[in-house]
Amino acid sequence: MELRALRYFVAVAEELHFGRAAVRLHMSQPPLSRAIKRLEAEVGAALFHRTSAGVALTPAGTVLLDEARGLLERAERARVRVAEAGGAGAGTVTVGILGDSADPAATRLAAAYRRRHPRVEVRIREAGLTDPTCGLHAGTVDVALTRGPFDTTGLTVREPRADPVGALLRADDPLARRDSLSLADLAGRRWFRFPRDTDPLWQAYWNGGEAREGPVVRTVQECRQAVAWNGTVGMTLLGHEPGDGLVVVPLAGMPPSRVRVAWNEGDDRPLVRSFVRIALDAYGARSG
Repeated sequence: MELRALRYFVAVAEELHFGRAAVRLHMSQPPLSRAIKRLEAEVGAALFHRTSAGVALTPAGTVLLDEARGLLERAERARVRVAEAGGAGAGTVTVGILGDSADPAATRLAAAYRRRHPRVEVRIREAGLTDPTCGLHAGTVDVALTRGPFDTTGLTVREPRADPVGALLRADDPLARRDSLSLADLAGRRWFRFPRDTDPLWQAYWNGGEAREGPVVRTVQECRQAVAWNGTVGMTLLGHEPGDGLVVVPLAGMPPSRVRVAWNEGDDRPLVRSFVRIALDAYGARSG
C-alpha cells in the first residue's frame, strides 16, 4: 500500500465525506474516489459504506484506520529523523501563538516537541487579537496555533478542539448573577471591539454577529481592562480565568470557539509537519 493512498483513506475516514476530504487534500473528488476504490481492491475489502449523506467506516475500514495512522506516524517520524541527521532538522521553526494562551495543551505540545526535536530552536511569536493568523498571512511564522474563524486563503487548517464561550462581565454587573445569558440579553450594551482592519470573520464571531459600539482593544488584557474600567461587555472563553473583579457567564446558543492549527498550503517541511501532528495530539485530535 502506498503512503499517499493511506493519507487519502485517513482523510475520508476522519471527514466521513468524500467532498470534505477532497477539499482538505486540495484535490478534486473523482481522483480521490478512484484512489479509495483501488485501495479497497488492493486490501480485498470494502472500507466504507457509501450513502447519499456521506460515508461510514466498515469493520475493515475501522481496522485499517488504526493501522494507517500508525504507519503514517512512523513514516513521518522516519522522515524527520533522516532530515535531522542530514542537518535539515538542526534549525529553527517559528510558531505564532495567540496572545495570553494559558491552555495546558500548549504546555504538553511544547514538551512533546522538545522531546521529539531536542536540537531544534522553536521561536515563539505572540500575536495580538488583531491578527488571528498570528503572522501566517504576513509571512513571519511557519505555523500558527490560534483560534478561528479567519480568512484561510493560502492556508491549510485543522481544528482539533472546540471550546465554549461566555460573556465577560464585571462582577458587580446585574447580569453577572445569571446562570447563563443569550446575545439578546447583551443587546444595547457597549462591547469591546477590534480595530476596523481586523479580519471581518474574526470580528463577526467575537462580536456575536452584530456591529458593536465600544472601546477598541488589541490584546486579551485590554479586553479585561475595558470591562473592569468601563463596564463594557464582550466574549471570552468559558474556561479562562477572567481575573479579579470579573466573571464569565455561559452564552447559550453561541457556537464554540475552535482551536486552529494552521500553516501555509504546500509547506511539507518535516519540522512543520511534525509540529502539526504533535499539536493535534496535544489538543486531543489524531492527525491524518
